[in-house]
Amino acid sequence: MAKKSIDQIDVQDKTVLMRVDFNVPLDDSLAITDDRRIRMALPSIKSVIERGGKLILMSHLGRPTGGEGDEKFSLAPAATRLGELLGSPVHFATDTVGDDASAKADSLKAGEVLVLENLRYNAGEKKGDAEFAGKLAAMADAYCNDAFGTCHRKDASMVAVPEAMAGKPRVVGHLVAKEIQYLNDAIGNPERPFVAILGGAKVSDKINVINNLLGICDAVLIGGAMAYTFSLAQDGKVGGSLVEKDKVELAKELLAKGGDKLHLPVDTHCGDDFGNIAGCNKKIVSAGEIPDDMEGFDIGPETAKKYADVIRSAKTIVWNGPMGVFEKPPMDEGTKAVAQAIADSDAISIIGGGDSAAAVDQLGFADQVSHVSTGGGASLAMLEGQAFAAVDLLDEA
Repeated sequence: MAKKSIDQIDVQDKTVLMRVDFNVPLDDSLAITDDRRIRMALPSIKSVIERGGKLILMSHLGRPTGGEGDEKFSLAPAATRLGELLGSPVHFATDTVGDDASAKADSLKAGEVLVLENLRYNAGEKKGDAEFAGKLAAMADAYCNDAFGTCHRKDASMVAVPEAMAGKPRVVGHLVAKEIQYLNDAIGNPERPFVAILGGAKVSDKINVINNLLGICDAVLIGGAMAYTFSLAQDGKVGGSLVEKDKVELAKELLAKGGDKLHLPVDTHCGDDFGNIAGCNKKIVSAGEIPDDMEGFDIGPETAKKYADVIRSAKTIVWNGPMGVFEKPPMDEGTKAVAQAIADSDAISIIGGGDSAAAVDQLGFADQVSHVSTGGGASLAMLEGQAFAAVDLLDEA
């Protein structure tokens, strides 16, 4: 799956169309609250402009509907922030394939950057529309995909644009190359023992991941609310916990398939008021013994200890999904114990984006793991064993 990278093509006086992930959070005054996604694109951006290339950046931001209020999804703040990070002006087009974008793309000079307006302002982006893609493709001499977070999607900018640019260089950026290398190596050729930790709310979100990983991993540790669906499948009492009753039969199948590889919590930290976790009545009970007036909010201390022991023996670790309501102490204890065990480990550790990345960041462990993925959905799709059309059609290394 090794793909040619942006560093391997000649960009001098050429125009590169690069798909980035500038889907950054904005506050009510449209100020960026976390510019990490922009900063992570800098190596690929600099690779083009420092070698005399002309760079056009395209991204989506949020979910504009085509109606009132869409102005809050403009990429203008991202363009401004990029200019600050680069220490040089960045041009911004008020459309994607209209007159402003065309004029500004045509007048770009070597070493300059143009950011196009939000791709999703055009309905053709989500539809994977070939005509829209053709107009974007016509602007450039080469295509670069550096948006791992959307690699599992079939959006026009991810698939139809590189298809329209067949015969021109089509490469990966630094970020996508790194993500693919980490996740591919972990799945295809892991150092063993290989341990996967899966949390979050729903078994249904992770069925295919659990299924795939049970065939690859030496141990799969289950936490988060999805553990209660497994508990129900074992005739446990789950009180008012978040469960998927329609997935109980499926959980039974996974339990049968998983055998000793599938590790479930042995105790649960529960409480009687989700709205006031800090102040509510709380108790720790054995798994499957949650009182009727309570719900499970976190793995218990025995489970945390047991999971930490398994993690300590690992050589490769993949983690996707928190162990409990990590945003609300004291129900962050389970997630914290798992994060600490991963941070203390010498294993190759890959954190699969989304809430897991937020938890590792919030707990201060981000610099103690091997790799924090920028795409929760994309990393899950890779762990499922999905192929990515957006990557497959790029040039081989």
